[in-house]
Amino acid sequence: MKLTALAAHTPEAVRAALAARGWETQPAWFAATGMQALVVLLEEITEAEREALVRWGAKAGADVLTGEGWALLGAPASRLAPLARPDRLPPGLERLAPELGRFLASYADPPRRWALGVGSALDLDHPVLIGIVNVTPDSFSDGGRFATVDRAVAQAERLVADGCELLDVGGESSRPGSAPVPVDEEIGRVAPVIEQLVRRGLGPVSVDTRKAAVARAALAAGAAVVNDVSGLAFDAALAGVVGAAGAGMIVMHMRGAPDTMDSLAVYQHVAAEVAAELSAAAERAESGGVARERIVVDPGFGFAKTPEQNFRLLDELATVVGLGYPVAVGPSRKRFLGAATGRPVEDRDRATAVACALAWERGARLFRVHDAGVAREALRVAGATTSPVPTGVDRDREREAPSGWNGTSPN
Repeated sequence: MKLTALAAHTPEAVRAALAARGWETQPAWFAATGMQALVVLLEEITEAEREALVRWGAKAGADVLTGEGWALLGAPASRLAPLARPDRLPPGLERLAPELGRFLASYADPPRRWALGVGSALDLDHPVLIGIVNVTPDSFSDGGRFATVDRAVAQAERLVADGCELLDVGGESSRPGSAPVPVDEEIGRVAPVIEQLVRRGLGPVSVDTRKAAVARAALAAGAAVVNDVSGLAFDAALAGVVGAAGAGMIVMHMRGAPDTMDSLAVYQHVAAEVAAELSAAAERAESGGVARERIVVDPGFGFAKTPEQNFRLLDELATVVGLGYPVAVGPSRKRFLGAATGRPVEDRDRATAVACALAWERGARLFRVHDAGVAREALRVAGATTSPVPTGVDRDREREAPSGWNGTSPN
């Protein structure tokens, strides 16, 4: 007998082993993802559900840790799949099936496209760079450098040449301690730049704003995406504006406002709490009329988080990916990278590139950066280690756990 240890951190090793032994692409991918070990946290469960999970774990050979009102389940995805299927669900766990089914389906078949406004979309089978165009006098990294239309357009041209597929124009600094900008002033900063970028074919373009009135003006100028750093907590009317326009939306995690957020960086489990708060923000977007396929979530690196919390969130980014939305990250030149490297803000692009590569490996697909060149190279290297998810799954059907997760080839 010959024994070979396969890499456990990725389904690629199992997929390659099955492909080498004659399995077709899609069955091999589903089987490989089914063998991946997963851990899910269940909260607000009843005592009867807790006892049912313990019985199921003993029978299924899964790890189950429980306490009052919660349970941790650890098992390969294929072992968890029966809990998501009503026809195989153990008695007493009926509430678990819908939520677990959505998670497992998204895990096996993650979003491959992000629908934007004006009939456009971005494919997510590769790292997507979002170029930052700050037209503010006081941004933490490049405040004042691109405050005129001509300079902003020139910077946008450089970003597109370096591989950016979306340009994000911001007219209000969100650095810690920054003060709000009046609506008219913010519109005066972003709308002329967006109009010029779209006119020159440098789009699609996103507007970075918390305000419905600014978003409305930016969309009228040609923006296809609204990027809200407040996660729809600042202006309740913003989701309705985005939904009515049929635009794309990025909802980011932040607590409080830029001038109060540092005092709110208190978490017991940062990744789980950020994911829960982002889920609520995405639900607000959908309730406001933004279609699910138009929503991207962003964990908000540097916003209401200490350096240690940012690094823990980066390492546990799969918890945010598990929400089922495409994930964007914006670690570019942030303070937590300086805390690790000792580099000043203007010399953090290499650290940014490393953080982006780590985020790609953990499931992020969009990367908001100031300097695209270095990030592009790092992401190309990281992306080269990952085979694309096979096509052929009907994405319009009700989301449920893949039927191929039964321990054998579904051929």
